[in-house]
Amino acid sequence: MKIINREAAPRAAWTLEQAGVHPLLAQLYAARGVQTAAELDNDLAALLTPSGLKGIGAACDLLLTAIKNQERICIVADYDCDGATACAVAVRGLRLLGAQNVDYLVPDRMQDGYGLTPPISQRVAATGAQLLITVDNGIASVAGVKAAQDLGLKVLVTDHHLPALGPQPEADAIVNPNQLGCEFASKALAGVGVMFYLLLALRAKLREQGAYSAETGIKQPKLDGLLPLVALGTIADVVALDANNRRLVAQGMARMRRGALPAGISALLQVAGGHAQTVSTRDLGFMLGPRINAAGRLDDMRLGIECLLTDDAERALQLAQELNQINLARRELEAEMKDQAMAIVEGLLANDSGQPPPALAVFDESFHEGVVGIVASRLKDRLHRPTFVFAPSGAAGSSHILKGSGRSIAGFHLRDALDLVAKRHPEVLIRFGGHAMAAGCSIAREHFDAFNTALQTVAQEWLEPETLEQRILTDGPLPPQHMRLDIVDSFNACVWGQG
Repeated sequence: MKIINREAAPRAAWTLEQAGVHPLLAQLYAARGVQTAAELDNDLAALLTPSGLKGIGAACDLLLTAIKNQERICIVADYDCDGATACAVAVRGLRLLGAQNVDYLVPDRMQDGYGLTPPISQRVAATGAQLLITVDNGIASVAGVKAAQDLGLKVLVTDHHLPALGPQPEADAIVNPNQLGCEFASKALAGVGVMFYLLLALRAKLREQGAYSAETGIKQPKLDGLLPLVALGTIADVVALDANNRRLVAQGMARMRRGALPAGISALLQVAGGHAQTVSTRDLGFMLGPRINAAGRLDDMRLGIECLLTDDAERALQLAQELNQINLARRELEAEMKDQAMAIVEGLLANDSGQPPPALAVFDESFHEGVVGIVASRLKDRLHRPTFVFAPSGAAGSSHILKGSGRSIAGFHLRDALDLVAKRHPEVLIRFGGHAMAAGCSIAREHFDAFNTALQTVAQEWLEPETLEQRILTDGPLPPQHMRLDIVDSFNACVWGQG
């Protein structure tokens, strides 16, 4: 382990100080890449405009037609907190903007797998929906999008994940800041942020068309009530808090602290022992996010979404208590799996060097696929190695399939590594996707050893010895003159998070 001092650009720190930023905060911000005080402006007016998102116009046209004709809309959500909040924002926001027939469907983690698959498209079509909207998924769902269109559905993909290098889904519209050709300045938007931006653009289109005027008697709906949900999903998905994401989170938390928050978030804070008046990003990431995520890991994410959608305080509290119990069960299961995984890893460490291999792939018959990502994260933190943890698929008739979730370290792009494994060994990976730091895949049982060997080969090629050494970044010692309570208060007033 190596401790490294962050370097704050002197010019940037000086510029921030001249703009009135406290000298200590100026140093901390400059060390994190902030160049000007404008980047610290958390006003809504400072948000990037939706027009920079590729495909936003076509997406709005689909939604305008759907609202005008009162088409049935079905949201297909992911089963994590980002997906749940994105779904709640989509349902609440579209209803505010005039859509009367909006419902949602969440794939089952074990039975359906990830994303929009052909069977999910069939289930959506069976509801009588005419427009299918994905949130926090879809950019890799080539077959699922085609199946939906073959069934007569229009498809709008909203996502933030990296697209595959091969064929792209031929949806009627795609909104994703990370799709090829999109010049939106913030690539770090979470899935819930993408959906919120789409609603902003849709409202602007409706305004341009005269939907809100004295003649119609309709007032322009306020969308800022959705910002607490945007803040929760953004923090829970651990996306980088660039200037734009920080504004979204800051605005959402400001509303929570004023008591302007959905009944579900209020109830979740209550069961977790938190308080809206003092809510922090830590509360969102470590209190609320895990309780919603637990539903998608071990039970049914509809519980989490319904908690975020209901305006009934009593119903919200009941659902929050259910989510809390599921999260307690998740913690117990995670602890057991972590102990088992560490026992396997100890065997790997029994070599001449006593060091772990450059990448880890761990599997045990008793592992639960809903918790593999958390266990992978714990092992990655402990050993500072890119790590995949696999469990048998819980889907009917799929016990021969292993579901894996991976977490990475700086300098090792996990999705690109999987892509290289797929190219070198096309028979090994059934499907894969994800980000630089987190990814998932499915493999056949008999290919586990081949996957492990292929992953370690890529890691040996890509990772330098210094990259495999864990590094702790520090801003240095706190000067004595700054050891004051008002400094603590100023820190707490800031929005801190990933990056």
